Order: sequence, then structure tokens, then C-alpha cells
Amino acid sequence: MNAAVPYLPYLIDLVAILVLTFALYVPRHRRRDLVVAFLGVNAGVLAVATVLAQSTVAVGLGLGLFGVLSIIRLRSTELGQQEVAYYFSALALGLVGGLAPNPGMAAGLSALVLGVVAVGDHPRLLRRHRAQLMVLDTAFTRHDALVAHLEGLLGARVHRADVVKVDQVLQTTLVEVRYEVPPVDAPSAAVARDRLGVAA
Repeated sequence: MNAAVPYLPYLIDLVAILVLTFALYVPRHRRRDLVVAFLGVNAGVLAVATVLAQSTVAVGLGLGLFGVLSIIRLRSTELGQQEVAYYFSALALGLVGGLAPNPGMAAGLSALVLGVVAVGDHPRLLRRHRAQLMVLDTAFTRHDALVAHLEGLLGARVHRADVVKVDQVLQTTLVEVRYEVPPVDAPSAAVARDRLGVAA
């Protein structure tokens, strides 16, 4: 029984990465190519962290190598902020599984990582908030006019509009806008009028 205890953190890591990938990420984002990335980086980090923990090589050197590899991986493809969070969570789970001094700490820290990701990426959290990059066919130089145009175009309340580029020659504006859409269960005025007309 005692011989199996050293391998218990590895089993905890396996369960944790499966939960992160197949119970949290896949049902919410459905991006198949990142499944093998999460599993691979977790397994690789777990293996290297285990070797470093049992050798005379400084752990700081290993963490530095992980940082370099992460930068290379993140620069190789375009990832959204949510994918970046899952990617580093998979990396953190591998580190915890390989370096935790006991199974209790490995289980507790893994549960913490999974809990934070589950809550932070929950579909009901800030579900009416959106962000997108838009190209407008007008060169806006006044911020208040830009916000008014965006709110009329999107039918939503604009919280922030950051102008990236204004082209006076082509008469275009490139803007990053963050806005909040109205509740879906709130009928519009037109729909309300139609219902009254039918009822009449």
C-alpha cells in the first residue's frame, strides 16, 4: 500500500487534467486541436517536474525552461485568453503533480485550479457582455459620436470603445468595443406592439 503512495499525485494529476479537458473545456469551447495540446503539455510537464524533483538540478532552472517553452507554444498559434488560461492551468496541474510533497497538497491545489477555471469560465458569468473588433465605414474623430453610433448599431450598451485606427482617406474606423447586450427575455417595443395588435 505504501509503495503506491508516491504515485498517487500522478493519479491525481491524471484525473485533474481529464476533468479540465473533457468536463470543462470541450463542452464549453469544442476546439478539438487543443485537446491534445492540454494533455501533452500536462504529461510533459509532469514528467520533467518529477525528474527535476528527484535530481540535483535546480527547480528554478526547470521552471525557466517551462517559461521558454510556453512562450514558443503561445507564439506558434493564435489563442484566445480563455485558451491561454486553460493552457497554463494544464501546465500548473503538471507542476503540482510532479513537485507536490504529498498527495494531500497535490489534491488540494489541483482542486483549487479546477475550481477557479470552472467558475471563471462559467457560461452564466457575465453572459451578456461581449467584446469584438469592428471596422466602421465612417472616420469617427469624436468619441461620443462613435459610442452613439456603436450603441445604435449593436442595440446594446457600450461600456468601452478603444479606437485602434482612423483612416481619413478610406473613411473607416477600426475600434475594439466592449458592450452589454440587453436580456434576451425582454421583448422589444416592436414585438410588444405586434402582440398588442394580435390581441386586439
